Amino acid sequence: MSQQEDNPNGIQTSEQEPQRIFYKKKSLLREYAEAFLIAFILAIVIKSFLIQAFKIPSSSMEQTLLVGDHLLVNKFIYKFKDPRPGDIIVFKFPDDPKRDFIKRIIGTPGDTVEVKDKKVYVNDKELVEPYAIHEDSEILPKDRSVRDNFGPVVVPKDSYFVMGDNRDRSWDSRFWNNTFVKRDVIVGKAFLIYWSWKSDKEAPSLNNEDAGFMERVKFYLKLTGYNIVHLKDRVRWERLGKILV
Repeated sequence: MSQQEDNPNGIQTSEQEPQRIFYKKKSLLREYAEAFLIAFILAIVIKSFLIQAFKIPSSSMEQTLLVGDHLLVNKFIYKFKDPRPGDIIVFKFPDDPKRDFIKRIIGTPGDTVEVKDKKVYVNDKELVEPYAIHEDSEILPKDRSVRDNFGPVVVPKDSYFVMGDNRDRSWDSRFWNNTFVKRDVIVGKAFLIYWSWKSDKEAPSLNNEDAGFMERVKFYLKLTGYNIVHLKDRVRWERLGKILV
C-alpha cells in the first residue's frame, strides 16, 4: 500500500518530509520606521481627540496655576457632559481665535452674572471662591473700569462667562468685546499639572532674533546644560501630578 493510501487525509507522518516555512526577517530600519509611524499616528489621534498639553504663560490664574505650569487638557469630556461652573477650561480667545486662553467658568447659559466691589454674584447670590485672589486692595468704580464693578449680564444660550482666579490681573469676560465664550470654541477641561518649571533670570537667553542655525544650536545646548545643573531648584516638584479643581 502506498504512503498516500496509508494517509488519505494528507496528515503528515514521521516518514514524510516535513514542509518548512521561511519568514523573511524585517530590517532594523523598517522596524524602527513602522514603530515611529505607529507612534506618530497615535500622537495625532490623542492630540486631536483625547488629550492635549498646554503651558501657562501668564499670571492670570494664580495661585491655582503658575507661570511655567504644564497642563493636560481633556478634549473629549464635553462631548458627553455640559461645562459646569468652576471648570477650568482652555478655549479659543473670542476676540482672536488664533490664541488659546485658560480661565474658570463662572456663569453658564441663563445665569445672571454681576461683580460688585470685587465680589462676584451669580443669580443674585454671592459666590464662595476660595481660589480667587486680589492683589490690589483698591476698588475701582465702574466709570473708571469694569474690573471691580461689572454687569449685570445674562449669559446667552451655548455660551459661558469666564474669569481668571487672579482677579486684578486677568483679561477675561469683564473686558472683552465678545464677552462670552461660545461652547464650540472650548478646547477642553484642564485636569492635571504634569510639569512645573520656575523662571530663572540667570538662565541663558537668546536675545538675537536673527540668530543663525549654529548660534541657535549652541544656545540650546548651553540652556540644556544649565537646566540639567539647576534641575533641582528649577522644578516645582510639589506641583507635579496635581489635580486641578
